[in-house]
Amino acid sequence: MSEDRRHLLGRRGERIAAVHLRRRGWSILARNVRTRHGEIDLIARDRRTLVFVEVKTRCVRRAQTSIRDDQLPLAGLGARQRARLRRLALAWLSEHRGTRGPASIRFDAIGVVLDPRGRVRSLEHVENAW
Repeated sequence: MSEDRRHLLGRRGERIAAVHLRRRGWSILARNVRTRHGEIDLIARDRRTLVFVEVKTRCVRRAQTSIRDDQLPLAGLGARQRARLRRLALAWLSEHRGTRGPASIRFDAIGVVLDPRGRVRSLEHVENAW
């Protein structure tokens, strides 16, 4: 898959994840936040909790009847990526010190599986993933 297609797939998954969170009553504070360490997919507020969200998106063939374990988006979320998101969150928080701080902070992960037409096959949301 070309880099452009992967980028578009990731952005589509992030849009789907944002809609999912809004439907749950969350506020989306920021999307695709760039820091010197990388990018945070979504920053949201769940009541008084500030949530940093990592979104992983995969595409499967339409003919498949089930999603294999190796195609589950969150299976590839390893320790290095979790540590990177913690660094990104710290950088973002240090840049926004002047604002009133949240009651708590949490890291969530959302895995989105799409078919080749871009339709959602599955969405897994893990709160407090690490």
